[in-house]
Amino acid sequence: MAAIVLSGLVKEFPGGVRALDKLDLTIEDGEFFALLGPSGCGKTTLLRTIAGLEPPTGGTVHIGDRDVTRLEPGARDVAMVFQDYALFPHMTVSDNISYPLKVRRRSRSERSGRAAEVGAQLGLSPLLERRPAALSGGQQQRVALARAVAVRPAAFLFDEPLSNLDARLRLEARTYLKRLQRDLAVTTVFVTHDQAEALALADRIAVMEAGRIRQVGTPRDVFGRPANTFVANFIGSTPMNLLEGSVHDGQLSVAGALLSWKGTLPDGEKVVVGIRPEYLTLGTTDPGGPAWRGTVSVAENLGTSALVSVAVGDELVGAVVPEEAEPPAETPVWLVPQPGRLLVYRASDGERVT
Repeated sequence: MAAIVLSGLVKEFPGGVRALDKLDLTIEDGEFFALLGPSGCGKTTLLRTIAGLEPPTGGTVHIGDRDVTRLEPGARDVAMVFQDYALFPHMTVSDNISYPLKVRRRSRSERSGRAAEVGAQLGLSPLLERRPAALSGGQQQRVALARAVAVRPAAFLFDEPLSNLDARLRLEARTYLKRLQRDLAVTTVFVTHDQAEALALADRIAVMEAGRIRQVGTPRDVFGRPANTFVANFIGSTPMNLLEGSVHDGQLSVAGALLSWKGTLPDGEKVVVGIRPEYLTLGTTDPGGPAWRGTVSVAENLGTSALVSVAVGDELVGAVVPEEAEPPAETPVWLVPQPGRLLVYRASDGERVT
């Protein structure tokens, strides 16, 4: 087990494309850390640079107390699980699991013993003599995990290992992976573009954009207090409401309503006010306090709840309501923000005002 420390990490590709832009990041020993962001943000490049599959243009990579920046992948004491699992089709499950030990010149008896041991831990004992073509997607994923576990590395590196599974199997695999990492207590870096996976699995998350890290924090921090409008826009299964406004006599003037606020920005300062749909209360009677008045435009069924889009002037504001409280279209409603849930961002740079 080991911490991973990245300092000033830069990766440029031919043509001047900068995939990583002076990244500084510390992943703690034993931590389950997720790299999250849209396609092309640099998260897979960062993982491959940690693994040694991509040489950095600048900066350093430390794993534990070793500077591994110029070491070959096999000398870094990490195990990587790829999106397509990268199993050898001509080998049995047992041979696939033990192959990294063969590369390390371990004895045949040690290899077979470790494959049997790890296979039993991951429920693969009946499958050890099969080949990958005879396995389901979920079984292949477990074989890839077993191969990583078998070498007892200092760190696991996962590149979207659940993306090829169907929805139900992904949920099962997510639970299994979280339990496995907790039991092994191995430092784990997990790349995903699926925010539900990151929020469910990680101890901490780094949200990336264009080769930079825009926020690092716990799932609760990143979801509840996004550091900027990029993270606010990206995180959440229902998009955060981001409404243009301004400061007026110490209050926020937003979409025709004056909302109390304890900030210190000067009068007239342009802001963006964010609030998640889950933190808005929708009612059909005037609450008698600060609220937005609008008309229901459309409601989307989410199963046990509904996302109601309300036309407030020129804005569409979303609110999540219980399934039995879904109002019909064209209903006049009031939207009341829950206390302490408003987030204020400077319009100039999109950064949150603390």
